[in-house]
Amino acid sequence: MKTIRFLLIGLLLTIALPLVARAEPTHTIYLPLTIDAQTLDISPPAQPVKLIFIHHSTGENWLTDDYGNLGRELAANNYFVSDTNYGWGPDGIGDRTDIVNWREWFRSPSTPTYMQALFNESEQHANYTRTFGDPGGENQIVMFKSCFPNSALEGSPDDPPDPNEAFSVGHAKYVYNDLLNYFVTRPDKLFIVITAPPLQDATYADNARAFNNWLYNDWLAENSYPLNNVAVFDFYNVLTHPDNHHRINNGQIEHISNGINTLYYDSDGDDHLNIAGSQKATAEYIPLLNYYYHRWMETAPIEQIPPAEQPVPTAEDQTPPEGDAAPTEKPQPIVPLPPTSEAQPIDDFEGENHWQAFWDGSTATSITCTFTDEKAIGREQSMRIDFEVAADSWATCSLVFASIQDWSDTQGITFFYTAAAPALLFDVTIYSGSPEALTSYQYTIETVPESVNQWIPVELSWNQILGVDWEANARNPINPSQVTGVAIGFSTNPNTPNRGTIWVDSLRNWIPPDGQGQTENPEAESPTEGTGEQPQTESKTPPEEVGNPLCPASTSIGAIGLMAAIQFHQKKREKL
Repeated sequence: MKTIRFLLIGLLLTIALPLVARAEPTHTIYLPLTIDAQTLDISPPAQPVKLIFIHHSTGENWLTDDYGNLGRELAANNYFVSDTNYGWGPDGIGDRTDIVNWREWFRSPSTPTYMQALFNESEQHANYTRTFGDPGGENQIVMFKSCFPNSALEGSPDDPPDPNEAFSVGHAKYVYNDLLNYFVTRPDKLFIVITAPPLQDATYADNARAFNNWLYNDWLAENSYPLNNVAVFDFYNVLTHPDNHHRINNGQIEHISNGINTLYYDSDGDDHLNIAGSQKATAEYIPLLNYYYHRWMETAPIEQIPPAEQPVPTAEDQTPPEGDAAPTEKPQPIVPLPPTSEAQPIDDFEGENHWQAFWDGSTATSITCTFTDEKAIGREQSMRIDFEVAADSWATCSLVFASIQDWSDTQGITFFYTAAAPALLFDVTIYSGSPEALTSYQYTIETVPESVNQWIPVELSWNQILGVDWEANARNPINPSQVTGVAIGFSTNPNTPNRGTIWVDSLRNWIPPDGQGQTENPEAESPTEGTGEQPQTESKTPPEEVGNPLCPASTSIGAIGLMAAIQFHQKKREKL
């Protein structure tokens, strides 16, 4: 019911109509975007939450004590704040925070490197007070802001998204649309866009207003974005006039503009904000942030067990003995499934191997999926996947069922993984529907540093495993009553190969602790939904099977229907 409630709220937000107030001659526009006060929670988080802010000079002033006071007020609301500034990070990425640069941060071959640094950054690059120590773990909230020159967007106010790189309304829309393709893969993070502040110069002011109104009102709705892990704070609007606001007032979210589109809070002719404007923004932002945080947490994925609390082998346990001595029997640590769920087995990788390897035969890509006793969690074996995926190619290990499975009484799937290296990307894929119209649903995982020495537990609910972008059910949750297979897949970032090794164990369905299963199933997909036609397969030679089909009766699904669906897998990085 929580998911449905927030989807309905999102719909209401996007269709709210402007009301024209005639009491003033300036054509005051009031955009209410209100929410029932009973649903709002603007209290600080109960536990410390790590937050990082990507900014330059205006953001630095906003954070600074006795200027904008944002850092101090965030700490007072239980946020542990870190930030980036000029010169920060790998490749000096902190220097580049214009709108045209955000795709380099979030949608480039270097994204895994940048995100690993960003999520683990805990230093200060501005002068603000921290009132408590680092609570540990990664940053959970990412705020990012471009500076005021980004309000000089060329083009026209109603320009559509444009992939041609330019300082324009159209390209700005294109950039933000593309960012959603990364954000949707990280429901464990909350991303907050801080709109660029206004300029005193009115040359492009109408464009800036139109773009920021689009970003606040239309961006997520136009893309049918399904999650609550993205939000917008209209910093621009707040700074155009004392009567313009983006805030929570009397239990409602208000977004109010009186038609003035230039900077009101200048610093004696300088476009950097003065103290009054910075502090106004702080007062309006903090309650909104608290609301966005609680809304996100309603549907955020269950957090991983902190490494210190996981009953898994330590680094010392993994160290080989000195000299030629070798243990006669390797340890087999027993690690319980995450305590938030009960589980039903899908594959424990102990018996016959029914997994099949598929890959792009037109490239040098290779993949093997083998059962091994070199690592295991709970019993004797796990599945080892060695993959070497050529740039812009694909590979997958798939388990095909002899008949359609009804998993609607479960909440999702759970498993453990360990990896040979951090920052490897792999996809968890569920196939659904009839053999004639298979559809693919995915969730992308990046291996964390702890996974090199530890088994990492993962729980994915059905509303996190979303339709792939190139099929009709794009970004919609799966219907778990029509499951035909599961897969661990690998694709690449543009022009970048993907190679490595991961081990997977204890693949299971999970149900809530109360045993009630999934209370709200997604709408059942029609057997005729999907791509509408089978993809052409002449140019793709199916690889030799690894293992055997689950059952001879599954041949029509595994060798024909499933292969048709799997061959779309290669398009993921090209599409996104």
